Amino acid sequence: MTGDLMFLAGHRAYERIRSNGLSPDDVSMVVGASGAAKWLVLHGLESALFGRWFVGRKKPLHLFGTSIGSWKSAAAAQDDPMAGFDRLTHAYIHQYYKGKTTPRQVAKEADRIMDAYLPPGMAEKILAHPYCRLHLSAVRCRGPLASNHPLAMAAGLAMAWGANRISRDLFRRQCQPTLFYDPRDVPFISNNGEFPGGTVPLTGKNLRQALLASGSIPYVMESIGNIPGAPEGVYRDGGLFHYHPAFDFLKGEKGIVLYPHFHSTVTLGWFDKNRPERIADGSRLSDVLLLAPSPSFVADLPLGRIPDRRDFERLAGQDGERVAFWKKSVAMGRRLGDQFLEAVASGRIQERVKRIP
Repeated sequence: MTGDLMFLAGHRAYERIRSNGLSPDDVSMVVGASGAAKWLVLHGLESALFGRWFVGRKKPLHLFGTSIGSWKSAAAAQDDPMAGFDRLTHAYIHQYYKGKTTPRQVAKEADRIMDAYLPPGMAEKILAHPYCRLHLSAVRCRGPLASNHPLAMAAGLAMAWGANRISRDLFRRQCQPTLFYDPRDVPFISNNGEFPGGTVPLTGKNLRQALLASGSIPYVMESIGNIPGAPEGVYRDGGLFHYHPAFDFLKGEKGIVLYPHFHSTVTLGWFDKNRPERIADGSRLSDVLLLAPSPSFVADLPLGRIPDRRDFERLAGQDGERVAFWKKSVAMGRRLGDQFLEAVASGRIQERVKRIP
């Protein structure tokens, strides 16, 4: 019986969990992927993780995310993470657009969401959290992709797509991932070669802009510039390069990387969808435990699928239907959190964990 939640582990993580199960202190890092509205289905799982399972932890817990993965990491690192997730969820669900949606409209909605779940003083509280250490990524763009003009941006995306087809290293020169990190504990990922854009300490003055930059999807939202403390330039969605982050998270240190995810596979870059060779394998995800909704759970959702950003188009003019679908998906996602807590408490995770090929 697979249940609603799948436990999928990389090579080292699989052996460790099969032998010893899983406890909160085994986890060194929690990763959040890009995916816009898809994250709503994970609300219940992540509320259980941060609101119940990690409570009372003493040693640092590194959180790394791109795009919406960074936004929910900032909710997880609040003094009351369950309230943080609830505020983010409510504000995110209640986005409304009339007529043709423009990047300016989306930027205004993003500011409204930030206001709702990051009230005054919250940035400083996040950076003083007793054990959570927030890190996130945005890409610093070069060439046409740095422009907000639609035609220039289209040319830049075409160039980026072509570069990515050749190699991710070539793509990385156009979209330079930049790591924004909690300076209290520099994460292992800071020197693993994934961030040629450099590293920038997070402060109360730049946290909000860094989060906005990390989620600024080209064409959908305006770019972010003039981030205090960061190299001068135009910043966009960190998921352009690290769509579903997959690299050496721990630099050989012992530990588990917990990865709540809406898919059972990890796709490296935004342009790598439908490219099987760009799906991370169990070796690349060696220390990762991927937690993902099962196919049967997804089929049980109201529309038989996970919420998606394209629902704004699919259900245009039907905000009531969209909001109801998203709210129901959030409510059903509580089952994922309950099953995780039961599996680790009972030790059944040792039987349920499967190896990522």
